[in-house]
Amino acid sequence: MNDNTAAWIDSPYADLVVRDAPMPRIDPGQLLVEVRAVAVNPLDAIIQSNGAVMYGWLHYPVILGEDVAGTVVGVGAEVADFSVGDRIVAYAIGLEKGRDAIAESGFQAYVAVDAGLAAALPDAMAFEDAVVLPLAVSTAAAGLFESEQLDLSYASLGNPEPRDEIVVVWGGATAVGGNAIQLARAAGYRVITTASVRNHDRMSQLGAEAAFDYRDPEVVDRIVEAVNGAVVAGVLAVAVGSAEPCLRIARAIGATRIAMASPPVSFYEQPRRRGFSLSRMRLFLRLGTRTAMLQLRSRARGIRASFIWGSAIATSPVGPAVWGDYLGAALESGRHRAYPTARIVGEGLPAVQRAIDTLRVGVSAQKLVVTLESTPTT
Repeated sequence: MNDNTAAWIDSPYADLVVRDAPMPRIDPGQLLVEVRAVAVNPLDAIIQSNGAVMYGWLHYPVILGEDVAGTVVGVGAEVADFSVGDRIVAYAIGLEKGRDAIAESGFQAYVAVDAGLAAALPDAMAFEDAVVLPLAVSTAAAGLFESEQLDLSYASLGNPEPRDEIVVVWGGATAVGGNAIQLARAAGYRVITTASVRNHDRMSQLGAEAAFDYRDPEVVDRIVEAVNGAVVAGVLAVAVGSAEPCLRIARAIGATRIAMASPPVSFYEQPRRRGFSLSRMRLFLRLGTRTAMLQLRSRARGIRASFIWGSAIATSPVGPAVWGDYLGAALESGRHRAYPTARIVGEGLPAVQRAIDTLRVGVSAQKLVVTLESTPTT
C-alpha cells in the first residue's frame, strides 16, 4: 500500500503541519488521485484565519486545498470516463458542508475527488500549469451559468452560437475573471472587462473585446460607452470592492443581475490569532454593513446581486457541462488556456504554508503552485 501524508490544520489560525494521513477510500463516482501539484487560493487563507466563523461545520483537524492535478491510481464504481494512469486536473471539495474534509481535500499526497469535477490533461500540459484551474473555473462557471447567478446559457458551450449580448467582467486578470472571460466567450457571449493596463493584452488573448483600467476614475463611464446600447446579460464582480462600481455599471446599462465572487472587504486585514480581536470585530461589522447597503441599493433599482459559491456546480447540470463536456476537450484543442500563470513557490507539502503566507501579501495575474514528487509504492 502507498503511504499518504498531508498538510493538516489542527485548529483555526494555526499553521499547517505535515504528518501522516489515512489513505482516502473512494466512493462510487470518485477517483483516487496521486497528487503531483497543488495551488493555493484565497479561500485557504480565509479558512485559516476565519474558519471558526465562516466554516463552522468543520471539525478540526482538517486538510485544506481545492486545486489538485495528478495521476489516477484508483477508479470507483460508476466511473466510465477515467482509467488508472490518466493524468487529470480536479476540484477537491472536501471543505464543503457535508463532505469529508480529510479524504476529499487537496493538500495531501493522495486525494479522493468526484469524477464529475475532473478533466483529462493534454499530454503536453504540465501538472503545475493545469492546477491553476479548478476553483477558478468552477467559481467562474457558477457565476456565469447557475440559475441563481447570471443564468447565462451554456447549451452551446465549446461550440458557441454568437450572441449580441455582453457580459461585463470586473477583474479580468484575476483567476476567476480570466476563466470567466474564456467561459463566456466559449458560450458565445461578448465580454468587456477591467484589468490593470499591463494586463490588457492578456485580456484580449483570453477573448475580451475591450479592457479598461479599473483604476481610471472614469472607468464606469468608459464601460457604459463601450456597451453602446447592446444587451448586457449580466455583470460579474471579481476582486474585493468590485461590487460598488459594478452596481453603478448595471444601473447605467440596464443589467438586472450581478454575480459577486469576492466580499466587499478584505479578509487579509487582520492578524491570524485566537481569541477576541478588535480588528476581526471591525472586519465583520464592515462586511455586514456594506453587504446590507449593497443589497438595499440593488433591490431598490430592480437589480439582483448575489454571492457565488463555486461548489454549487457539483450538484447542478453546470458541473457536467463545464467539467465533463467542455474543459478537457477545450484544453486539448487550446480553446481554453490554463489561466492564470503558475508561479511555482516550492516543492513538497511543507511549502504550502509559505505559499499561503505569500498569497496574503498579494499576487497579481498568477497562481501560487507547489509541486509534489511521485510517492513510491511500498
